Amino acid sequence: MKLTGLHLLLTYQCTFECDHCFVFGSPKQTGVMTVAQIRDILRQAQEAGTIERIYFEGGEPFLYYAVMVKGVQEAVKAGFSAGVVSNAYWATSQEDALEWLRPLAGLVADLTISSDLYHYDERNSQHAQDAARAAEQLGIPLGTICVALPEETNAILTVGQIPTGESAVMYRGRAACKLVSRAELQPWQRFDECPHEDLREPGRCHLDPLGNLHVCQGVSLGNVFKTPLKEICARYEAEAHPICGLLLNGGPAALVTEYALPHEECYADACHLCYGARLSLRERFPEVLLPDQMYGVVE
Repeated sequence: MKLTGLHLLLTYQCTFECDHCFVFGSPKQTGVMTVAQIRDILRQAQEAGTIERIYFEGGEPFLYYAVMVKGVQEAVKAGFSAGVVSNAYWATSQEDALEWLRPLAGLVADLTISSDLYHYDERNSQHAQDAARAAEQLGIPLGTICVALPEETNAILTVGQIPTGESAVMYRGRAACKLVSRAELQPWQRFDECPHEDLREPGRCHLDPLGNLHVCQGVSLGNVFKTPLKEICARYEAEAHPICGLLLNGGPAALVTEYALPHEECYADACHLCYGARLSLRERFPEVLLPDQMYGVVE
């Protein structure tokens, strides 16, 4: 496996508790990276030899602003392209947004703002607009993530990392708990492939504050605080992985049949079936289906 991007979940904490959140972000969540851990991760990323981009996201990375800025500085110094994903809660005015973003000018190659009806009352909130104006003034490249409501059918199919523009809901994480009742359901047997992730060569993975390397949120390939990232990448064989192997050869439906899991007759999408199957398998694969934060278990 040759990764070109690492998306660091700087924290699981967030100012919001959005119904569509993959990682159950909320003010009550736990788990935050330290500067020392970021340095260690960047060193491992250099040793891996293929990684080009480092993103800082969450949760909400601006909650730990000094650590985030230092992390961006260290990433750029180490030769990586750096990006940040935020909900722009800090952009209480354009003037304020300028002050928040000024230390990132000339460093961040991409600032992506999440703005939709899960976060604010307006699809493109005033916060997002002020952040966008400030970013433009500072020369920071900007993108926007907007996830459609379950009732909307004109959103594009979401593939991998949520692209700029309006995207469909993926029913995993909190969305599998909060939004399914508003979705159109289909028979579980139809979900015979993973439509969103390249599980053999994902290109990018998420790395959480506990060191878990996620090929998809809640599906770990190893822990970089226990095993070097380069070694995890070299050893990864998708077909041999107890979750990824089956997803590659039959999708979420294969998890149900191979492990004889209890299930409903209909699901909102492949993510919904996969997430439900993984919940049933957590005790069987505790080193793979973790941490608790990804499954809504908050201390």
